[in-house]
Amino acid sequence: MENCKYLGVTLNEDNNNQIDLQERINKANKIYFMLQQFFKNKNISKKLKLRLKNTTIDKTLTYASETGTLTNRDRKQLNIFLN
Repeated sequence: MENCKYLGVTLNEDNNNQIDLQERINKANKIYFMLQQFFKNKNISKKLKLRLKNTTIDKTLTYASETGTLTNRDRKQLNIFLN
């Protein structure tokens, strides 16, 4: 068995989390583009926009990240979204 999906996380024999990380980045990207109109709305406070970003996009990106080891490349990919 090469890849196995368990609790929404893709596991593999090599303990390489690159596939799972790319899936999480793609999901977060989809969420961002779905909420783009909301983020551009000037009638909504920055505080509320930040809360929404933290609870949806950031949580999607970091889900189960404590279960694997992050390389410098992985950290750079995550930092693009988190900052």
